[in-house]
Amino acid sequence: MKILIIEDSRLLAGSIKDQLSKQYVVDVVHTGEEGLYQARSTDYSLMLLDLGLPDINGYEVCRELRSSSIETPILVLSGDRAADSRVRLLDCGADDYVTKPFDNDELQARVNALLRRSNLSRPVASTHIQVDDLIIDVPRRNVVRAGVSIQLRRKEFDILHYLVQNQGRTITRDMIFNHVWEAGKEGWNNTIDVHIKHLRDKVDRPFAKKLIKTAYGVGYMVDKTG
Repeated sequence: MKILIIEDSRLLAGSIKDQLSKQYVVDVVHTGEEGLYQARSTDYSLMLLDLGLPDINGYEVCRELRSSSIETPILVLSGDRAADSRVRLLDCGADDYVTKPFDNDELQARVNALLRRSNLSRPVASTHIQVDDLIIDVPRRNVVRAGVSIQLRRKEFDILHYLVQNQGRTITRDMIFNHVWEAGKEGWNNTIDVHIKHLRDKVDRPFAKKLIKTAYGVGYMVDKTG
């Protein structure tokens, strides 16, 4: 899962990122314009939005996101405790509101609650995904193939999960990089290829049928045929 933090305070944004990065991939921007661009170009599971941005206020950012048909849950961060502000935010399309200064545990609880609510509202919210004899337990981040437990590193799991979610569809290297790595990160030219090789060594090589296929010159896919 990827989370976007739109917060002009670099100190606060960095602190929140450090906390959430233990579980999620986190992108950070510091202006409303940057936030709108990122939200429109990347698929996020949740956005944390500060009201007091230097260029566009959080109310307007929230309206713009909803008018663009972006339904990603929005958790607003603000120092304004007035009840009418909360009503106004809900009217703009925000999903929840936390006032500064806030406790880290409270923020984590609100993030978890919004993510759970978002997952429950999806048409299909399976916690287990299976392709042929490969089974992924998403909440526990466990992978089993033909009854054999496979230990994957974090990025390896995220890539496999992404490919399996899009079974039969070719996923480009850029799509994988943008989904699994933080925005602005730079990788060497064969970053994705190296991770795919490690995945194949663990998920495919010990077994007769190969599930991870190469679309030459384009990217990769998971496909149980052939």
